Amino acid sequence: MSEIPAKATESEDPSDGARAGAAGDSAVAGATGGAMGDAMTPPRGDARTEPRHTPWGGAPSGPSDAARPRTAGASTGEPTDAGTDIGADPHRAMAKSPGGPQGGAPVEPSGEPMGDAMWQSSPPGSIYDYIKVASFSIGADGLVDQWSLRAEQLFGISPERALGMDPIEAFFEPDQRERGQRKMAEILDGREWTGVVPFRVPAAEDGEPGTEGLAEVYVMPTTTEDGERAAVCIVVDVRTLRSIETDLAASQAIFGQSPFGFLLIDTDLRVRRANKRFASVFGGNVESHRGGTVHDYLPRSEADRVAATLRRVLETGDSITDMHVTGFIPGSDERRHWSINLYRVHSGTGRPIGIAWLGTDITSRRAAAREAAAARRNLALLNEAGARIGNSLDLETTARELLDVVVPGFCDLATVDLYQGLLAGDETPRALADGSAELRRVAFASAVSDAPFIGGPAPVAVGAVHHYPFNSPCADALRTARPQHVPAEDGGLIQSTLAVPMVAHDTVVGLAQFSRTKGSEPFGDRDRALAVELAARAAVCIDNARLYRREHERALILQRSLLPPGDPEASGLDIACRYLPGNAATEVGGDWFDVIELPGHRTALVVGDVMGRGLRAAVAMGELRTAVRTLALLDLEPAEVLSALDEIARGLGTPGGVQQATRAARQPRDADLSEVYLATCVYAVYDSVTRRCTFANAGHLPPVLVEPGESALMLDVPPGMPLGVGGEPFEEVEVELPEGALLALYTDGLVESRDHPLDEGLQAFVGALTDPSRPLEDVCDHVLNTLDTHHGEDDIALLMARVQGLPADSVGDWTLPREPRSVGRAREYARTQLTAWDLEPLVDTAELLVSELVTNALRYGEGEIRLRLLLDRTLVCEVWDAGLVQPRRRRARDTDEGGRGLQLVGLLSASWGSRRTPRGKTVWFELPLPDGGTPLTDPAEALLSLF
Repeated sequence: MSEIPAKATESEDPSDGARAGAAGDSAVAGATGGAMGDAMTPPRGDARTEPRHTPWGGAPSGPSDAARPRTAGASTGEPTDAGTDIGADPHRAMAKSPGGPQGGAPVEPSGEPMGDAMWQSSPPGSIYDYIKVASFSIGADGLVDQWSLRAEQLFGISPERALGMDPIEAFFEPDQRERGQRKMAEILDGREWTGVVPFRVPAAEDGEPGTEGLAEVYVMPTTTEDGERAAVCIVVDVRTLRSIETDLAASQAIFGQSPFGFLLIDTDLRVRRANKRFASVFGGNVESHRGGTVHDYLPRSEADRVAATLRRVLETGDSITDMHVTGFIPGSDERRHWSINLYRVHSGTGRPIGIAWLGTDITSRRAAAREAAAARRNLALLNEAGARIGNSLDLETTARELLDVVVPGFCDLATVDLYQGLLAGDETPRALADGSAELRRVAFASAVSDAPFIGGPAPVAVGAVHHYPFNSPCADALRTARPQHVPAEDGGLIQSTLAVPMVAHDTVVGLAQFSRTKGSEPFGDRDRALAVELAARAAVCIDNARLYRREHERALILQRSLLPPGDPEASGLDIACRYLPGNAATEVGGDWFDVIELPGHRTALVVGDVMGRGLRAAVAMGELRTAVRTLALLDLEPAEVLSALDEIARGLGTPGGVQQATRAARQPRDADLSEVYLATCVYAVYDSVTRRCTFANAGHLPPVLVEPGESALMLDVPPGMPLGVGGEPFEEVEVELPEGALLALYTDGLVESRDHPLDEGLQAFVGALTDPSRPLEDVCDHVLNTLDTHHGEDDIALLMARVQGLPADSVGDWTLPREPRSVGRAREYARTQLTAWDLEPLVDTAELLVSELVTNALRYGEGEIRLRLLLDRTLVCEVWDAGLVQPRRRRARDTDEGGRGLQLVGLLSASWGSRRTPRGKTVWFELPLPDGGTPLTDPAEALLSLF
């Protein structure tokens, strides 16, 4: 067991000598300050130690000074301002704070400084609160006769229980008690003793077992008032001292080894202590920073902010984490950034004694964070550009979308110029690839002002055509396809401009300029790369829009050439039609309608739909529409027309035509859907004389008929197979249409969509045809406004016709027997009828042509002859007979006496022809009316031209 003898010092005041039954905590603290002044200094063998100054600025007291115990009942464990029994002596009175009331060194009443050695009270939170020093006294009988509050706190034994207790028996293990008794006897004989001993706290009264500990004991002999030997014991918890040693080591590591700047700031917001890392950054040694303030290290505005934060931390106790502070270090102009953590430091009793400052240099981290933020911002900008640029296939709109992305997120002003040739539909002019070709300003955006900047170049209005000088940076950018920096003019508000060529597929389509005004950060290398990427993305979208515009114009030309031009007209019908493309941007699809005039004032009405969309469907539609018109001019029956169309549709997808498609169909193979053209079609032939209409359907929706005063109904026309399937015949249905009836033909785009099934659409369409007496144009508009025609899923074709039959007085119909006199009778009938119609200018020509047709019927035909004259917009003459042989026009030789009749018909008529009928054939010719624009041919001149 080590012994640390200590020297007792005399008291300055004899009245302050040892008093039995007094063990004040402040006296204990003073004695321990002498013995423990160097915190865990190893025991020394010297039995005498001189008084030393403690590192906390107080004067230590010897053991005899500490041996002034108070009664246990009066012990409070908390020193007061008059502690160490000097409160009655004004010469020893001390100010509560170090340095006296004015903050300077303590002074004697005479005004002279007292120096480092001074008497002062230890306020709560002093070092003794951490060391946990306790005291008690032992009487002449070796039993405890005084027990301090600190002893009660250390050992957990109340004074009532401790008084009269043998400390050797109570705290020592049985094997140590004999030695302890010997030491106690020596102490009571007047010998001091210091050592470290293990102890065991007795079990509590409530039965809780005691604990074991390790204590450093300082035993000092005293004398009672009766002259008997006694002792005062000073006890320190060794484990607490070891904990303090660990804390001191940690403190030393912070102040001497930590890579972070650490400051201990007192309650006056002055640096109490700084570590080496802080001193290495701001210069000097650690002592040179003592007493400094934040204003000594930071700019004024930043220092004021930090000082206010320090006061708030000191007042509220709320810690501050990761507060960013900006400043400069001595000898450098580089701006530095620190992350500061602040928290209030308390004494052992919880009294605030200052603020701990832990700082970390985050300059490089801030720079990396800025780089990362810039990269994220650029990626976000590119992502936004990908989402917003190119949504429209319009050149000007795409350019504006680019500017919507870059202003103000990337620059303050931006413009886009495109080559005028590209906007006109031409390719880039190679001869003007030097950058001086004409450009058109298509977009401009500004986040600052739309007014021109003072000192800047003259602004170019949106839509204006201009060009850049050959030696300008913009022309150089267009010529080299590389971005160029445009110098800012003096006095202007623009400080940095990038001229970036818009390159798509190795072709420069235009120039984008990005400008930043003064006050913004100039463009850097990262900004240049981002500008090139943005311009390239926009250029690709603009080039796609240009290509689309070119294809779109071609498609429009094709589309408009395939649909009937203007408003179609027909004999005995009032017609209105509508066509809506499935996509308003393309206007190309596979739906079509047609109105074809047939001989005898008959009209063919056609509505069809090629399955599929796009240019391919439009081309197939054009081929089928041309085939329909050709077949209609052959005057075939509706079922025959659809049968021929079916063969044509099957041959569209095969290079070898219909025959190759037929042979391929016999071979088992997988069908290539890309080579299959399917279409639906309804074909109707209306005769204005009889008001009868013959329908044939190839997989199309049924026609709708609205009779006057009746509800609309769908005609029961057998739906055959779609065109292109083949193998099935088509049926015909003949319907007599009353005067004023309304007939509607349409495609499925009008009545079907994803949101509306076909049945619902048909019912809605039928319900929309409520007033057939209205003008047809109004009826069409009403139908399109009532139904959902803006879904854009398919094309829409609508053909509506109101029946207006020929009046009875416009038709002349006679039956002639097969005899030579019928020729003269036919001429007489024709002359009389034309005179009644006031068509005298046509009498001679009509008589001649009627005579020729009736003569041919007598010579080459069979059965009785029927003559019919029809007057509408033209005059039509028809000669019917039962013969099946069609007349064939041939060129007569000079020596032939006959064979010139049909040639004469062709010369004198506007048109002529023949068609088969269910019971023979019909030969017809057509003459324009005298008030028409077509001049009449003189019959004499026509006869002479034949020879």
